[in-house]
Parts: sequence; C-alpha cells; structure tokens
Amino acid sequence: MPLSALPPAFDAALSGLLPGGPWELAVGVSGGADSTALALLAQGFTRRHGGRVRAFIVDHGLREGSAAEAGLTRARLAARGVAAEILTLSGLPTGAGLQAAARAARHEALAAAACAAGCVFLLLGHHADDQAETVAMRAERGEAGLEGMSRWSARRQVVVLRPLLGFGRQALRDWLGARGMAWVEDPSNAMARFERVRVRQAGTGKAARGGDERAAREARDAEFLARHVAMRPEGFALLEADAMPDTALGALLRALGGAAYAPRREALARLAARLGPATLGGVRILPAGRLGPGWLCVREAAACAPPVAARPGRRWDGRFLYEGTPGGWLGALGGEAGKFRRHGGLPAAVLAVMPAWRDEDGGIMFPAPARFCPPQPLTSRPFWA
Repeated sequence: MPLSALPPAFDAALSGLLPGGPWELAVGVSGGADSTALALLAQGFTRRHGGRVRAFIVDHGLREGSAAEAGLTRARLAARGVAAEILTLSGLPTGAGLQAAARAARHEALAAAACAAGCVFLLLGHHADDQAETVAMRAERGEAGLEGMSRWSARRQVVVLRPLLGFGRQALRDWLGARGMAWVEDPSNAMARFERVRVRQAGTGKAARGGDERAAREARDAEFLARHVAMRPEGFALLEADAMPDTALGALLRALGGAAYAPRREALARLAARLGPATLGGVRILPAGRLGPGWLCVREAAACAPPVAARPGRRWDGRFLYEGTPGGWLGALGGEAGKFRRHGGLPAAVLAVMPAWRDEDGGIMFPAPARFCPPQPLTSRPFWA
C-alpha cells in the first residue's frame, strides 16, 4: 500500500466501526510505533470527520527509564497537537504471569481513564502482525482461538476498537518515518522468554478466520445461558442442565473465575458433554443443594487472589469492584465464613469466596462494599452492524 493511501484506508476501517459522529475517541499509547501511529491516524480522522482525540500513555513502571519514556512520548504527541495524559501503574506482581497481569492492569486503567474523560470509544493499536501472532498463541485453546482479536468489543465501561487489524507493522513504521515521527522501542519486544516474541521471531503466525461462525455461536450460547443459568450478585451461578455447549460453559467459567480466557477446549468439552461435580478454570461445580435443583457454580477458594489495598475502583480477583472509601484491604472472607453463616442463607462455599473488608487491626466488614463485576464476554460485531 502506498504511504499516501494509509490514512484513507484507516478512515474507512474506523468509520465501519463507529456510529454517526462526531466522536470522542480515547487512544491507548505505549510509546511504541504501532500505538503512536494509531494516535496520529485517529487525530487525522477526527480533523476530517469531526470529534476529538485524547491519548492515554501507560507507564507500567517495570523498568528503569519508563517514566522518562512516557514523558517523551507525551511531548512528541503534544508537538503534533494530540493531548495526552500519563497513567502510572503500580503494584504489579513480578515473576510468572507478569505480562498477563500488566496487560490486565493496562486495559483496566485505560478503560477507566477513557470513561472519566467522557470517551465511549477506546482505540488500541493491535495490527495485522499482532493478530497473526495472537492466533498462533491461541490455537492450542481450540477452534475459537483461530478467530483472533475482534475489531470491536464491548468491555465494561467502554467500547474497544482495533482499527489497525488490517495494517501491517512495517507499513505503520514506514508511515511514521515519512512523517518524521519517532517512537520508543521496548527492549522486552526482543526477549525470547516471552511467547509472543518467540512466535514473531519464528514467523509462525496464523491468519485469523472470519467471524460469522463466531457470531452464530455467540448467539446460541447467549440463548442457552439466558434459559439455564441464574447469575447471582454474590458472585455465583445456579445452572440447570445436564449438558451444555462447551463454549457457553467456557463463558460461564470465565465470568465466575474472573479470568481473561476460558479453560482449554478439550477440558471444557469433556465436562460440558456430561455435567457433574468438578473443578475447572478456578470454578467449582457441585450440587446446588438447598439453593434449588441443578448445579452450584462458584469460585474455587484456593484459586482466589490475595487481598488488595481497598480503594475506589480497585478490582479484586478479577470479579469484584470496590466501591467503598479508601483504606484497609479487600480479600476473600475465607475461614471466617462460619461467623456469617446466616448471611442470605448462602452455603459456606459461596460465603468463603465473597469479598470482605479488613482494617490494619483485623477488624472485618462483611459483606464488603464491592460489586460483582466479572469480565464481560467479548463480542465480534458492533450493536449497529
């Protein structure tokens, strides 16, 4: 594609994801080439079609110099007329799972910042090469993984758009170079200990499959879940069925477990074909007992996340959003469930994994001022398509 054709192609891609304008667009920026190009392309789009762009630069604080790089990126964008704000993350765990934790925290911060700025739409800079790498990484999870990332997805407070999925990495870099726009190179992008880097270096990416089959499956799963599952605000569900579509079970387990992804397809298929007592994806399935017929689906106590500092908007265990005043800690009620056994007529298996607030002196508040807010299922098409 000639470099001059890239902005019109981007306009066409983004227009197909948006309702009528003008638009308030938030752009997640790392400082790398892809997200920097996205910010400038989005700015050009709003200049031609109406609206405004607000960039949010995420500083994970994971390496020396990241704060300076975030400041440099903000200055570079400001010089091109793009207003930007730096979001500094803290408290990320080290060791295994760091990338997943950083990604989840980044998305959480971006969504919250976009919402606070009055932007319904959050643009992310994933491109065609990212998509191929993602499909290759997800392929082991089953056929659903071959569909890759959606161009459009509803996620909590915002609508996430990925208008660059039809554009290659090199084309974006060439376009920035022609405009004299510099970017930051993250050294972790060359570290072979990360799976994505190994896929990139090996050139083993895969093309994404079309989304029609996914859309049909989503509709089928949604109908099944609406008919057979009662989701409770305490963070558990009651399921009346002997068997169910494996993808519907995956969506249910993902929500109850606060997970970004469902368990592997093979394990889901075995359990979905004949439901029974089991533990999968950090969720227990057991007879509902006094709660009624069918199955009780509840978070596995051993899989709950450790307590987090309680502050408004903080999420615990991927499932509960804290809505109280700052201070203290939010974590599982755990072994103290016996003290509250009369609460709501709920069994100990449910009470133990509900959030409780604790202060520094061991004082406890239960139930805690936290709202069940599980990961939303990703969707493949806009409401208006």
